[in-house]
Amino acid sequence: MKIILGKKLKMTQIWKDGKIVPVTMIEAGPVKVTQLRTKEKDGYIAVQVGYGTRKLKNIKKPQQGQFKDLGNFAHLKEFRAKGNVEMPSVNIGDVLDVSQFSEGDKIKVSALSKGRGFQGVVKRHGFKGGPKTHGQKNRLRAPGSIGATAPQRVTPGKRMAGRMGQERFAIKNLKVIEIDKDKNILMVKGAVPGFKGRLLEIQK
Repeated sequence: MKIILGKKLKMTQIWKDGKIVPVTMIEAGPVKVTQLRTKEKDGYIAVQVGYGTRKLKNIKKPQQGQFKDLGNFAHLKEFRAKGNVEMPSVNIGDVLDVSQFSEGDKIKVSALSKGRGFQGVVKRHGFKGGPKTHGQKNRLRAPGSIGATAPQRVTPGKRMAGRMGQERFAIKNLKVIEIDKDKNILMVKGAVPGFKGRLLEIQK
């Protein structure tokens, strides 16, 4: 399990093998292993890591005792192992950084997407809208009919206008283009979810 937490910095482009490659720069780690879950004790295999720092007054009392020897972390994340895999060879207190990844690795990046606020059906669901002519006025982006006559109500699950974004997304098979171990920077080909500064979960 190659796992780490990071922060989205920006998108840019770099030269690689004579070609321009669009990349996302991620400040990845370092993170510290705070807890291990085993199949015998917990019923599943997982590794919990902590990233960033926060003030002690903002930590709940039960957590103060758990992390007094490890550090005060701003973010905690548990990575579960899927399938029949063995327990990773890490111990509580180990520090994980970008050196565990290498150029060419395919990774999965998970995060919350950007919040878009209240949006209509054209932007939210990709409706094409109504015709511009034939007696229509100001109806180009309207949803149109939303139900049949018989039930006298809108059926559950109908695609309509509403709150958009701020949902969890995972993008798989992103390629690691470059690694800066001194600055803990991962350069990943393509875009990742979220705005600048968003917490990212990265695993291979």
